[in-house]
Amino acid sequence: MDAPAAFRQQLLGAIPRLRRYARSLVFDASAADDLVQTALERALAHWHQFDQRRDILVWTLSIAHNAYMDERRRHARLPLADVGERFGSLEERHAAHSPDIGLQLDLVAALKQLPVEQREPLLLVTLEQLSYAECAELLRIPIGTVMSRISRARVALRALLDGRPPAAAPAVASALRRVV
Repeated sequence: MDAPAAFRQQLLGAIPRLRRYARSLVFDASAADDLVQTALERALAHWHQFDQRRDILVWTLSIAHNAYMDERRRHARLPLADVGERFGSLEERHAAHSPDIGLQLDLVAALKQLPVEQREPLLLVTLEQLSYAECAELLRIPIGTVMSRISRARVALRALLDGRPPAAAPAVASALRRVV
C-alpha cells in the first residue's frame, strides 16, 4: 500500500532540512544524499507508523540519525573521509572570491573534531532549531544530557576555533591528575 499523498507532501517539505542535517553529520555531499535517500526510503516504507500529531521533520531526522548510527556501527573499522582534503581544493579555487572561506573551513574542521555525541545535539538545536525536548526525543536521551552535551560542544568548538585543544572531560582530567 502506497503512502497517502498528504504524507508524501509533508515528506517532500522536510527534505531540505533533512539534507542540511545529513551534510552536517557526514561532511560529504554524496554521502549525505545517500543518507537522505535511506531516510526517505525508510520513512516511505513505514509511513503507517507515523503519528500525525508529531512533527514529520523530527520523525525523519530521527530516521536519518538511526540510519547514520547504523552505518557508523557497520563501518566502525573503516577510517572516515578526510574533510580537510576535500575542502583544501575548494579553498584554493575560491580564496580570491570569498575571503570568509578560511573561517568556514575552520568551522567545518572544528565541527568534524567534535565527538558525534556532542556534534549531533549541537547541530539539531542550533542549525535545525529543534527544541531541547525535540532533540532529546530524536536522540532518545534525557533532556539534561542534551543540554550538557551542547554546553560541552560549544566550549570545545570555541577552543578549537581559537587554536587550542578542547578541554578534557572533567572525569578524565581528574583521573589524569591522580595518576600524575
